Amino acid sequence: MSEPIHVLILAAGLGTRMKSDLAKVRHRLGGRTLLAHVLRSAAALDPASIIVVVGHQAEAVESDARAALADTPLAGRLRFALQAEQRGTGHAVMSARNEFAGADGSLLVLYGDVPLVRPSTLQRLTDAHTKGGHSATLLTTELDDPHGYGRIIRDAHGQFLRIVEEKDCSPDERAINEINPGFYCFRIAELTAALDRLTTANAQGEYYLTDAPELIARDGGGIGTLLHRDAAELNGINTRAELAAAWKRLRREILDRLMNEGVTIEDPDSTYIDDGVEIGRDTVIHPQVIIEGRSRIGAGCEIHSWSRLVNADIGDECRVLNGCVIVDSRLEGKNSAGPYAHLRMGANLAPEAVVGNFVEVKKSRLGRRTKSMHLTYLGDATLGDRVNIGAGTVTCNYDGKRKHETHIEDDVKIGSDTMLVAPVRVGRGSVSGAGSVIIEDVPPDSLVAGVPARVKKKLKQKAEGAQ
Repeated sequence: MSEPIHVLILAAGLGTRMKSDLAKVRHRLGGRTLLAHVLRSAAALDPASIIVVVGHQAEAVESDARAALADTPLAGRLRFALQAEQRGTGHAVMSARNEFAGADGSLLVLYGDVPLVRPSTLQRLTDAHTKGGHSATLLTTELDDPHGYGRIIRDAHGQFLRIVEEKDCSPDERAINEINPGFYCFRIAELTAALDRLTTANAQGEYYLTDAPELIARDGGGIGTLLHRDAAELNGINTRAELAAAWKRLRREILDRLMNEGVTIEDPDSTYIDDGVEIGRDTVIHPQVIIEGRSRIGAGCEIHSWSRLVNADIGDECRVLNGCVIVDSRLEGKNSAGPYAHLRMGANLAPEAVVGNFVEVKKSRLGRRTKSMHLTYLGDATLGDRVNIGAGTVTCNYDGKRKHETHIEDDVKIGSDTMLVAPVRVGRGSVSGAGSVIIEDVPPDSLVAGVPARVKKKLKQKAEGAQ
């Protein structure tokens, strides 16, 4: 059995170059925080524990981390360590010592601002470490312009000697293009011993974690390196421009994956889909569509241009026409919405329900085959099956202090420009005349009209003696 792997993620910094009041690891990329991306990749290794070093905005960063692993087996293995002041990467690891010292196995050290690193890359690193029997293993990469990175220094036989940070490099060392992107796997016992010997004797006056492999090697420990060719995957995010570049790469990876799974994306260059969005096969995404959050789209759907879906649950064979905004809402299947419809706050369309041009549905449910085709507001309403809503209808749900509900039962027809002043119920099979203002409950099978609306006649009379 392979040795246990523990994960340590350094996430304490402010990120001054972001020019932001938000801690750097809390910035979002493709619908997740930077830290959430790293946590997700680390979790794929099924580690014995995940320790996050927090500092700036510690409470909020902890909350983000817990949310990222909620409802996963890793939630119970997540721990935190506080780095009260930032005195270098070595100091950050020292701050977490109590969380891993004495544990069996090895510690994989990551950074919370490197969101594109793949689980497969981390697996390769830990495999190289354990199979090689190394005391420490470093991931390295090569850059044409290595400015700003620590250089990997090797002996005449190509064996690792040390890492030298940019500000401490000699001219010859600066010419080296093999760099340290900051991913390490250490045997815990040997790392703990090395931490006791770190000093601040460097240009930055900080405790460098990069000194630990050299100290371990001096004690006779074996140091392994693993060259990773895709340097961009290991990039940290330090500026808004770097955040945008990372999103461009991640977005293309998301779109390519979806297309490989059977989704048609007509214009990938203008389509924005968050990481984690699910889309069924044979769905067509037209140009200039944005799909965000925890959205799920079924099979055989069409999402037309200029629509934005956020945390939307779209069933199979639905059509979202041009310019729709659907937020925190559900289409159960074979629905049509739009063009220019707005569904929000838990709006729900039962199968085959339709909302059309400039219809807003807020916190309401439309029953099976119910239709509202034009220029209507349905808020805090429950509509039954086979209801038809005429153009210009409004559920007047707010009395200036509280919201109230409207209930429209099955097979009702609401005439154009009807105002339903909630709380109110319209009974099954009833009809309202155009321009009606309904301020009290309407009995079943009734025709109402007027301001205020009054019952004009019964539409059905039960046969005498009928049960």
